[in-house]
Amino acid sequence: VQLQACGGGLVQAGDSLRLACVGSGDSFNRYTIGWFRQAPGKERELVGGIKWSDSGTSYVDSAKGRFTISRDNSKNTAYLEMTGLRPEDTAVYYCAANRALWVGMLPSQYPYWGQGTQVTVSS
Repeated sequence: VQLQACGGGLVQAGDSLRLACVGSGDSFNRYTIGWFRQAPGKERELVGGIKWSDSGTSYVDSAKGRFTISRDNSKNTAYLEMTGLRPEDTAVYYCAANRALWVGMLPSQYPYWGQGTQVTVSS
């Protein structure tokens, strides 16, 4: 599957932003999607993900209550809705995919990656 992440931009603290991950080339509905981010000088980290089997979601603590992940398989698209953005959310955001039945936390667990989209939150 090929993935393309989009929707990033420059926003102010407290604003909301919705990222999209569009898949092509294979059955998007059979892939678990993970959303990752990488800030300058830091390792790539999981934000959360959504399983292909039941669309169940999971999030890291910093995202709980602020970020929502969803998917629309009819559009081959997964979404990362971010609210209450903070300067520390500034990063390049990536979507990734695998065939697992759960949301893996490690980038190495995902063989398919989108190109990333920059999110910058100003204070």
